[in-house]
Amino acid sequence: MKNKKALIFGVTGQDGAYLSKFLLKKKYIVYGVKRRSSIMNTQRVDDIYKDINYKSNFVLLYGDLTDASSILNLIKKVNPNEIYNLAAQSHVKVSFEVPEYSADVNGLGTLRILEAIRSLNLEKKVKFYQAGTSEMFGSTKKKFQNEKTNFHPVSPYGVSKCFAHWITKNYRDAYGMYACNGILFNHESPIRGETFVTKKIIQGLVRIKQGSQKKLFLGNLYSKRDWGHARDYVEAMWKMLQQKRPDDYVIGTGKTFTIKDFVNRAAKKMNFNIRWTGVGIKEKAVNIDNKKIIIECKNRYFRPLEVDYLKGDASKAKKILKWVPKISIDDLIDEMIQHELEN
Repeated sequence: MKNKKALIFGVTGQDGAYLSKFLLKKKYIVYGVKRRSSIMNTQRVDDIYKDINYKSNFVLLYGDLTDASSILNLIKKVNPNEIYNLAAQSHVKVSFEVPEYSADVNGLGTLRILEAIRSLNLEKKVKFYQAGTSEMFGSTKKKFQNEKTNFHPVSPYGVSKCFAHWITKNYRDAYGMYACNGILFNHESPIRGETFVTKKIIQGLVRIKQGSQKKLFLGNLYSKRDWGHARDYVEAMWKMLQQKRPDDYVIGTGKTFTIKDFVNRAAKKMNFNIRWTGVGIKEKAVNIDNKKIIIECKNRYFRPLEVDYLKGDASKAKKILKWVPKISIDDLIDEMIQHELEN
């Protein structure tokens, strides 16, 4: 039997890197798509090329979700068994600053992949995974969010992902396409991008500890998030495409923590002795050992509209996919700290 072929859009991102390694271990041939730029930006997957067991089955290709012809040509050239769309303008606050671009990449980019599959008459051959997000639930009032929870996005990012979700369902129903939406709650790792809050917290605290940074600036300390590990979540993506019938699944841990909780856990692990003072925008953390302020809140890190609470109900995934999260938030933080210290 020939090796399965997977085409991953967004291969150089956190999820793309973890998914590539996961699939290579399962004997896939992985074709990863990256945008052309003057910077290589392949550091998350560079180690694959150093691994003699996998490098011959890993191919990087250039493409762009804003270019329909490049998508069509890539899919035609690779003729994959599975396509994973992990590419996106994925920063929520940035989506308010570049809303049109976010909509083009996240929303229309997904449509372009689906339309290419249809145009090439691959509806019955290719299985498609679309990366959704808990940000689609936005300002929901539900205690838990699952597949039946209504979407109420409060950012251009969330809105664009809702379009991608519904157009994926539409193509599945209209053309009999094997297409799944994974509604993934926040998932982090040591290779998370530096502008995301968990990476920013760990990196900032390590640098403060080492004396190369004086303060860490944050926004809303009381947003509650359901944080998992990307390594666990890419397994769920793959499991979705191994079922008899395509469907949509929520992936989360079912546990929530505030930004402040995350800071406190990380600070304790790094032997910081901190005390919080003030309220609202004036809240700050003081290092008791030297009386210095090491964390402050800044208006520029608040979103125009805030998502205050997200908690995933992954009961369906646990029942059908037999998927459960294995890595706890404390193990996640330990791993992120260790990576930062080593680098």
